[in-house]
Amino acid sequence: MRAPDTSPRPVRLEQPADRGGRAQPMLIAKNLRRYFPIRGGLLNRTVAEVKAVDGVSFTVMKGETLSVVGESGCGKSTLARLLMHLLAMDEGEVVFDGDPIGRVDGLSLRELRRNLQMVFQDSYSSLNPRLPIEDSVAYAPRVHGMNRAQARGTARELLQRVGLRPEVFAGRYPHELSGGQKQRVNVARALALSPRMLILDEAVSALDKSVGAQVLNLLGRLKRDLSLTYMFISHDLDVVQYISDRVMVMYLGQVVELGPVDAIYAAPRHPYTVALLECRLAVDPAARIVTPPLVGEPPNPVNPPSGCRFHTRCPHAERVCKTRMPVLSEWGGAPEAHLVACHMAQPGSGHSKAVPRGALH
Repeated sequence: MRAPDTSPRPVRLEQPADRGGRAQPMLIAKNLRRYFPIRGGLLNRTVAEVKAVDGVSFTVMKGETLSVVGESGCGKSTLARLLMHLLAMDEGEVVFDGDPIGRVDGLSLRELRRNLQMVFQDSYSSLNPRLPIEDSVAYAPRVHGMNRAQARGTARELLQRVGLRPEVFAGRYPHELSGGQKQRVNVARALALSPRMLILDEAVSALDKSVGAQVLNLLGRLKRDLSLTYMFISHDLDVVQYISDRVMVMYLGQVVELGPVDAIYAAPRHPYTVALLECRLAVDPAARIVTPPLVGEPPNPVNPPSGCRFHTRCPHAERVCKTRMPVLSEWGGAPEAHLVACHMAQPGSGHSKAVPRGALH
């Protein structure tokens, strides 16, 4: 009798089936929390915690670009690493196309990382300086079972797709490339397993404007050609307006506003979003900012303020803002919904500028 073949079989890397249909979100994040302990004292005990991500919930629909904006330290990059499971979450759940991550009956981390990839901000440190870029792009397919020749062929096809001629660039090392070229290599590497979604963490912030615009146009073309879904993290509000379908605004580890990009840029509803948009630099020299739209430093995430975390910097803060935290309701509802966590936007909240309860009916 012929012995069974126990050798590892190559993993098929074609585009996975759309299991849940177009109406099912590509990714659902439920109540994600991540606190970083601060240790001290003689016994090195935990004396405090940095509340980096504190109860974040949202959805990413198939084929869209959801951008995440906010000041440095608001938890954007930590959130991305939680979604990739590069950091363990203290609480919460991530569901990818209907399959929960990490459960026995759900999607394994290996399967998740075939479908969900990330492009990091620092294009140079993301690449192995000892590997030619062809080998860097081919590394993931090799790990997932593809033979060396096929993996290098895939790498060359992807280099061509991102605008780098393989006959010129395949054998080069990272230090021989410009910043824009290195970021194109990182995009090619993220696409090597035919993922369905990319998380782009400040993917163009380290590039000059002309090179960054080329990379943005490349991302737009790849999204159309490969039917990709993007989560785009950035502090550049002009780039976000250009590339996004929806925008999620974070402040001190929480989501304060979420909605379509046109609605948020035309009529922001949270005072923090209003201040962020007013901080944008204008091309017209006559449109100078005389008074700063937002003053003061964000509160310490180790000991955030009670109630609304923005009330210490908000010009509309009242007693209710200091005592009760506003809730971003219906976060899993229709994608076109414009949601805000602010007492002024919640009927009957007790804020003097809120609509009275029952007035909208």
